[in-house]
Amino acid sequence: MKLEVFSEQETKEFAFNMAKNAKKGEIYCICGDLGAGKTHFSKGFALGLGIEEEITSPTFSIVNEYNGNLPFYHFDVYRINDIEQMYDIGYEEYFFSDGVCLIEWAELIKDIIPKEAIWIKIEKDFEKEDNYRVIEVIK
Repeated sequence: MKLEVFSEQETKEFAFNMAKNAKKGEIYCICGDLGAGKTHFSKGFALGLGIEEEITSPTFSIVNEYNGNLPFYHFDVYRINDIEQMYDIGYEEYFFSDGVCLIEWAELIKDIIPKEAIWIKIEKDFEKEDNYRVIEVIK
């Protein structure tokens, strides 16, 4: 499925609606260049899980945990230098839990992502509006 969005709010609304249907144990992998809208997507997704606290990318901590309708584990693996770092933080406890994982920059750790994961690709188009994005969901 592909969707065109024209604002940060539309990106958040799409993610909000996706999260409302999320089930425990699901893993959502977000790919996109810097500034593509991964964090805006994450914020909307968290709202859809009933999380009202401020969502920030866990760039330095790698994972942030939130409690909502389901436990929410928000990863940002941009700074991962070696896949061993994922083992060090105990990623399997998150991936195979009763919560929902959302991973920004997931392509950097694709070797450990379960095949059932849902991939979300966000692309900018510099020839269109500044906030124009194409969001593609691959299951």
